[in-house]
Amino acid sequence: MKAATPKPIAWIVIPCYNEQEVLPITAPLFLGKIRELADTGKISENSKVLFVNDGSTDGTWETICSFASTDCHALGLCLSRNRGHQNALLAGLMEAREKCDFTISIDCDGQDDINAMNEMVDAYLGGCDVVYGVRSDRTSDTRFKRRTAQQYYRLLRWLGGEIVYNHADYRLLSARVLQELGDYQEVNLFLRGMVPLVGFKSTQVSYVRSERIAGKSHYGLKSMLHLAFNGISSLSAKPLDWILGTGGVFLALSVIAAIWLLIRWIAGFANPTWALILWAVFLLGGLQLAGTGIVGEYVGRTYLESKRRPRYIVADRTWEPYERHYLEEIADVPGGKPKEQVRK
Repeated sequence: MKAATPKPIAWIVIPCYNEQEVLPITAPLFLGKIRELADTGKISENSKVLFVNDGSTDGTWETICSFASTDCHALGLCLSRNRGHQNALLAGLMEAREKCDFTISIDCDGQDDINAMNEMVDAYLGGCDVVYGVRSDRTSDTRFKRRTAQQYYRLLRWLGGEIVYNHADYRLLSARVLQELGDYQEVNLFLRGMVPLVGFKSTQVSYVRSERIAGKSHYGLKSMLHLAFNGISSLSAKPLDWILGTGGVFLALSVIAAIWLLIRWIAGFANPTWALILWAVFLLGGLQLAGTGIVGEYVGRTYLESKRRPRYIVADRTWEPYERHYLEEIADVPGGKPKEQVRK
């Protein structure tokens, strides 16, 4: 008799930063979705929801620990300090890659439609290794954010970056994609641009994004601009080509201007006015400063990459106390499993 195919183990990975107001509302929704998918036979009963505490200063970690102590599907991972959304998400993905068949990453604010996970799992079962959650519209955003986001996606594509339009960090990744993603060692993370570089079969699932359920967003304009430039600098070196091209154009213009001035001098005409000279000084000075700034950003990011510092440090795991207790129980048993095997 042919053995039944084991059901895939899924981990939902959720980065959290100062989310004590929204977690009591959204965490039960995520845990309910895991149970629903398990009850329908699509995933294993051993599937988990991993909440990653990104160095929160409120009661986020205590809230996560509370869910982990009362629900067998809930796990918590605590970073040693705030490392940013992308690093926290990567920490959760790397923690899960040895323990599951696929992950689904999603924000904890309840804006992304969790019911889209059903289609993501179906696509995975159909053979896809990557499933992107793509917003069908951006009506929940302000007009400013909607327009700037659209222009930013176009800019990245024009620069040569492989990026999925209207996709953020709501996605399904198979275990083998996670293994390959772990080989990417960038410090300046931009996961929505890195995942397409990994390759493998992919598809998209559309959904409508809602308003935030509770609390307020901690992703302000400064954070968005930082992420935006990380995306540009990590996916493309074309801004450096622009500087070289602009410099070449102005060098050619300066040669033409020098010839023109020489001809005027020979013909006996007066020299150009001080206003023209001042305009040229300001123009070239501004271009030089802007070019130096862009080059400086790339040099600074190269400097950070060369340090090889860890992108995150795990301070605590909610399941480690149980693991330590198990290890103590088998310590005196001949042939007991080593710690590394127990963790896997």
